[in-house]
Amino acid sequence: MLKQLQEKSWWATAQSVFMISFGALFYGFGLVAVNIKNNLAEGGITGITLLFRAWWGIDPAYTTILLNIPLIILGYRFLGRKGLIFTIYGTLALSGSLWIWQRVAWAQTIDLHHDLFIAGVLAGIFGGFGSGMIYRFGGTTGGSDVLARILELERGIPMGKTLLIIDVFVLLASLSYLDIEHMMYTLLASFVFSKIVDATQDGSYSAKGMLIISKENQQISAALMSELERGTTFFNGEGGYQHNQQPVLYCVVAPSEIVAAKKIIMQLDEYAFISIIDVHEAVGEGFTYLRPRKSIFKHH
Repeated sequence: MLKQLQEKSWWATAQSVFMISFGALFYGFGLVAVNIKNNLAEGGITGITLLFRAWWGIDPAYTTILLNIPLIILGYRFLGRKGLIFTIYGTLALSGSLWIWQRVAWAQTIDLHHDLFIAGVLAGIFGGFGSGMIYRFGGTTGGSDVLARILELERGIPMGKTLLIIDVFVLLASLSYLDIEHMMYTLLASFVFSKIVDATQDGSYSAKGMLIISKENQQISAALMSELERGTTFFNGEGGYQHNQQPVLYCVVAPSEIVAAKKIIMQLDEYAFISIIDVHEAVGEGFTYLRPRKSIFKHH
């Protein structure tokens, strides 16, 4: 049993290292082939490396390491052993990626025909997907994430607030070498970046959760399991006004099944109360394995 756990742990670590490397290569390619080539800035420590490149011509591959060394030293006791190792590796992987792509000829010849809108979207996609893969497998690229984590633990300042403040200062400083037009497309890239990071990091299969209150919950539960092949769960609920006991039905479905699920519920109880919530990740039977197979010939 111990041997199996060790083998699984080794495999999980190897998988994380590979995916962090892949994410760093993806992120680095976007920075070199899209951001730098089209004069788009970036937030955080990466944005500072682009500032140093614009001001003094210093290669971002080197400043990525130099700027992260003091931050990693400051944050080593907050990261934990595994977090520290993956942060160091993620930083080195990004630095190596930037060094490689700047020396690959075809990465310098991608021509977007000066279309800054496409450049902004692509910068967000490459950066967001690359960073999302790094985060999803337990790594970081160091930088402002480490500083934000320290301030959250020591001063109680939310990470999101620290990251936003750092990004604002870096982007304002970037106006020293960018005009307003390029800055607006940088903001577009940042927006796309955040959405792609969320989509990549949240998991392999997003879903919708349905909370249903109805006098026909038993029939609705049976219909959802029969028609959509989705499991259901009952919770004990209590009304806030009359304090009457009322079971609450919970069911997780694919986004494409929402309309069908609502139709089933309305057919059984047109007065049913339905609350639909976002489920960022659904893991298990019916979602990540043994998904129900739909057939256009199925009779309802």
